[in-house]
Order: sequence, then C-alpha cells, then structure tokens
Amino acid sequence: MRYFIELSYNGKAYHGWQNQPDAISVQEVLEDALSKLLGESIEIVGAGRTDAGVHALQMYAHFDYESSLDSDDLIYKLNSFLPKDIAIYGITQVSSEAHARFDATSRSYVYRLAIEKNPFNFDSAYFLKTKLNLEAMQEATKILFEYEDFQCFSKSNTDVKTYLCDIMEAHWTVVDKEWHFYIKADRFLRNMVRAIVGTLLNVGLGKIPVASVHDIIRSKDRGQAGYSVPAHGLYLKEICYPQDIFNE
Repeated sequence: MRYFIELSYNGKAYHGWQNQPDAISVQEVLEDALSKLLGESIEIVGAGRTDAGVHALQMYAHFDYESSLDSDDLIYKLNSFLPKDIAIYGITQVSSEAHARFDATSRSYVYRLAIEKNPFNFDSAYFLKTKLNLEAMQEATKILFEYEDFQCFSKSNTDVKTYLCDIMEAHWTVVDKEWHFYIKADRFLRNMVRAIVGTLLNVGLGKIPVASVHDIIRSKDRGQAGYSVPAHGLYLKEICYPQDIFNE
C-alpha cells in the first residue's frame, strides 16, 4: 500500500531535504523515524528537494507499507518521536501508482525579505539594510511571464534535461515590516528562486535597469543573473495535486 505524508520543517539544521552521504537531511531523519516505528526499513520519495537551510511550510512524500495504518496514531507517534523542527500533519492512503514528485501539478515558494532590523526574524528572513525600489522590482517580476527557459537562474553543472518552467504566479507583497516574494510554477530548477530574487534585488538596488532582466534571461548564463540570496529566507509554501489522488 502507498501512503502520502504531509509535513513541514525548519531547514536550519539540515543539509536540505534529500539524503546526503556526509550530512544530515530531513529525508534521513523521517525515514529513520518511520522505520523504527513501523518495524521495517522504509524509504520515502519527496515531492522535490530543498537546499541546505531552506524551509518547507508544506512538503509531501510517499512511502510503501504492506499493511493498513492507523493514520492518527502514526501521526501522533511520529510527532512525538521526531525533533521539534519537523512536524507531521497528515498520512493518507493513495493508489499504488500515485507519486509525490511526478503527480504534483504545481509548487509555490515564498521568499521573506526583512526591511527593518528585527531581533526575532534574523534567522527566518533576509535583512537587507539598503533601501529598495519595490515598484521597479514589481515591474521586473512581470518580465518572468514572457519566458519559459530559465537556464540563467539554474545552478551550474546540474543534470536536468530541460530548463523550461511554466510560471503561473509571481509578485511581491508587503507584510508588516517584510516584503514577500511569491512564485508558483509547474516546476523549479535548482537554486532558481534564490537567483531570481537576487536578480530582482539588483533591480531594486538600482544596479541594473528593469529592462536588463530580458537580456539576463535570454543569455541563459547564470553568471549574468543576480546573486543567490541566503537560504534562510526561502520557504516551500505549497504543493498541489489532482484531488483524486487523495480519494483512494
């Protein structure tokens, strides 16, 4: 039987979602907890991967287990067993063909930018001391919708077969003393959101004009795009699936 598990995590202590040979990952911690509680070796497949230090407000993964599960009981035990920076919200039986990664129809991220020094969010939002032009950043964001190939925002030496992404939503929102960049797409390249934000910040800082974003994207050159903003401000916000996946 196949099960989807819904969780969230604070990524500060982890070297990303995916298992690493010499560093702790969220996947490793969750697999270890499931294996001990279910009495057999459990492997999980995530909806995607997040880099070291990146957080997830919502992540899905699937695992296979031969017997029926008492979901509420397992959720309770997992939350008692797991460290405080990982929380489980749901475990749902799905069809044996359902796949946490390949069946996802969209993913969305939020990047939190602090515009005022705050002792309570220094490790959950990126504080930039310099004044920014939000209007210019909004205009530059609209340019993203005119393109599909985002190789310029992809981490170098990656093994992806295509750099095409369908961006569905992208905008900046003012939230108290923070500016939040929201972006939703069918898929994302490694480091893509952090590179986009770094490029938009260069626009907001007046380092490049809005129109230069066209040239950067067309160049397909990571060296032309902006810097990769710090991981601690990035959150995987939501992963969407066809509703019938959860109606097994």
